[in-house]
Amino acid sequence: MSLSFFKHWLRGPATVGAVAPSSRCLADAMADGVEAFEAIVEVGAGTGVVTDSLVRRHPSARLIVFELGDQLAAELRGRFPHAHVIGGAFHKNIAVLQDLPAKTIIVSGLPFRSLSSGVVEPTVAAFADLLYADRARRLVQFTYQPRVPFAAPVGLRWCRIKTVWLNAPPASIWYLSSKANWRGGDSSHPGGSPLILQHDMAQRVRSNR
Repeated sequence: MSLSFFKHWLRGPATVGAVAPSSRCLADAMADGVEAFEAIVEVGAGTGVVTDSLVRRHPSARLIVFELGDQLAAELRGRFPHAHVIGGAFHKNIAVLQDLPAKTIIVSGLPFRSLSSGVVEPTVAAFADLLYADRARRLVQFTYQPRVPFAAPVGLRWCRIKTVWLNAPPASIWYLSSKANWRGGDSSHPGGSPLILQHDMAQRVRSNR
């Protein structure tokens, strides 16, 4: 565990939501598919484990990073000089996202189950507004529990894509996007649609090669 992460956890464990940073396996799984997007918005970057995977997977993409902790945000600016790093709460700084391209992916590491409603509600509303702006957009979120991170806003739907067992604790990865993007099954179900389960199986096969 990094010293920065530990200090941040001591100051506000509810805003961290974990007792250790995300593993490299989880970070890489969160970054799967970012190559299909022109801009990446990362929310709750922490120590930058997922940020690093995002940069490695798609170094040419426009990257906007949000991190609540001032010290962590400063360290992220030093490590990722080409990224636009914003220190402070995401829902209070969304004005910087006015000119995003249609093909934008949002990658969130926020611990929604431990955050207050005063943070969750405006954050979810901001996510929804970004996704409503174009059907091509997607939110990627992980949880440590086998249930959706938060209730899907009207017109949007969750799909659980895969479980990363090589993480402590194991984590589920979810996609949130327009309902029009998911066909052939009730993808709001915790198990996901048949198409998503096939995607999960394919990912496991590739990882075992």
